[in-house]
Amino acid sequence: MQELVIKTYLKSEVKAWLKYRDGSREVVKIVPNTGQKHAVQCYEIYTAYDQPPVYMGRILFDAKGYWIYDGDVLQPGEQEQLAHFITTYVERI
Repeated sequence: MQELVIKTYLKSEVKAWLKYRDGSREVVKIVPNTGQKHAVQCYEIYTAYDQPPVYMGRILFDAKGYWIYDGDVLQPGEQEQLAHFITTYVERI
């Protein structure tokens, strides 16, 4: 039986620039949700500098690397930006 190997993209909280469709930009905070017990990875998205932070939804990745956005704040292009950021981010050593 083949073992299911799930790639972990982010191990800790990071901040990323998000460019909106209207051209404006905002820094968002991406937080790995380590409480998930299914074969998915979950990354919750918040505004970075608002107090309290505003929840913007979450991006879930399955074992094959496919993702889905769970929320109603981000447009498809914005979702793609964050999914790409998560999958290509390289943590400093």
